[in-house]
Amino acid sequence: MLRHSSTAIIADLADPQRLGALKGLTPQTDSLRVGALQPGVTTGADVIIVDGTDPAGELADEIRRAVGAGATLLCLGGASTGAEQGWADLAGHRVDTELPDGEWFVKVTDEASRWAARLPGEFPVRGAFRPLQVAPDDVVLAHVSIAYRDRPVLALRRHGAGRVITCALTSTSMLRSAALSRFVSRIVGSTNPVSRTLGLGIVGFGPLGGMGLHHGLGASATPGLDFVAVCDNSGERLKAATESFPSVATYSGIDDLAGDPDVSIVVVATPPSTHAELAERFLGAGKHVVCEKPMCFTPHQADSLIELAERNNVMLTVHQNRRWDQDFLAVKSVVGAGRLGTIFNMETFVGGFEHPCRAWHSEVSISGGAIYDWGAHYLDWTLLLLGDNPIRVSATGHKRVWHDVTNEDQVRVRLAWADGREAEFVHSDVAGIRRPKMYLQGTQGTLVAHYRPVVLDVIEPGIGYRSTVAHHAEAPADIKMATYAGISGLIEETVPLAPPGNFPFHANLADHLLLGEPLAVEPRSARNVVAVLDAAQRSLDAGGAVVDLTIPEN
Repeated sequence: MLRHSSTAIIADLADPQRLGALKGLTPQTDSLRVGALQPGVTTGADVIIVDGTDPAGELADEIRRAVGAGATLLCLGGASTGAEQGWADLAGHRVDTELPDGEWFVKVTDEASRWAARLPGEFPVRGAFRPLQVAPDDVVLAHVSIAYRDRPVLALRRHGAGRVITCALTSTSMLRSAALSRFVSRIVGSTNPVSRTLGLGIVGFGPLGGMGLHHGLGASATPGLDFVAVCDNSGERLKAATESFPSVATYSGIDDLAGDPDVSIVVVATPPSTHAELAERFLGAGKHVVCEKPMCFTPHQADSLIELAERNNVMLTVHQNRRWDQDFLAVKSVVGAGRLGTIFNMETFVGGFEHPCRAWHSEVSISGGAIYDWGAHYLDWTLLLLGDNPIRVSATGHKRVWHDVTNEDQVRVRLAWADGREAEFVHSDVAGIRRPKMYLQGTQGTLVAHYRPVVLDVIEPGIGYRSTVAHHAEAPADIKMATYAGISGLIEETVPLAPPGNFPFHANLADHLLLGEPLAVEPRSARNVVAVLDAAQRSLDAGGAVVDLTIPEN
């Protein structure tokens, strides 16, 4: 996110998608000024964004003066050959023709590589493209290959004390490409690349293949992060950590980890009942903290942690890793594009009919109960897709089959919004036939996501055929959608999955701490999830009584 005192946007503001894309390039500030081709809107602005138009007359003169005095001008869509001569000279990068709407592969140049940390070196972008003609002294920051020839798509030039950055793609393309939007935001915001590496420590390495290994691999694979220390009360688990990461320092006490000067970030990967206490300890020691989900058990605990992080000027976030699941990202894209209309009902499900795990996940005093386990993910999805927060929560449960564990065999959580929208989450260990993973109803259509089995077949010498079935929630679901087409009936289609990421949560950590970009999981959004989980558990304890919920605005 750009960090400037003010930004002027000059565009056709009748297009809400265009304005939304432009706001994604502007700072979060009360002094944001938005104008539609009106002189005066650029006064005092540090960044001026011109989209899809060529200002003329008094407005063009005002922009020229502001840039000459040190402002940054971002010109989206290039400057047309028919532009007023003075404006074309300022924008500097003219175009001869406009190519039709299509898919283009933007490649970052070596000159701009410092702004491309943790971004792909090449990424696809859809939209109309107006190839730039650049002056000899201009710096090309990215190009597109057309007919085996590199054509400039993003260029920078100096004008007085300021900068002019021209992009041959419009804000519509920004809306379609998160990578392009972030890349341009970094350049416009004069983000200074940070070459240092942040040491990451983990408390609670856990069993082989657990979250400790995941975070260790994530830090090791992410430029800007380095897995440097691990703390666990089990010597066996510490040994497992050093076998996978030979250079990592090991500690058996949290004070040793908290006092390690090489550790900037601590991941709290212990069972949920310890999250609040450990997060408080490390935040108090001046460490940035990542909590495994859920952040804690109660909104009061969450508020205390958020206040402590703000007081100590350190980061607090939660590893809501399933926000990056390929199926959820696909559903989020469909909902965000409005293809289902207004969502008024959402149902989610996880489970099957098999003995629940006999580890701490199934012990209420440690895990918080069945609602807190998978519910921390699925209810997070619900709040993200339905937007604002529910006002009522209720929950019911069954304890009928598995009596050696304390978690409920099945829990059902219902949410209600002030405008009548509703949602339901079910976690069951007694469901012989699985319900859909997600079922969404909107005013224009319906979407359903079905679990699919993942079976790993191998032939082992001396044993022969062996089949292993992976957990059903680990594979992305098959997604179908049907939208209403009037008297023609329904249009049914398969929704493609989003492409897989490469430790996107950890990449965002580095982007936030080293480049100042927004956190993907803000602590207050994680706090809202805790509030719903807490209300649902209180309802369950009270036999299904409705609990009124008030969540403060973020």
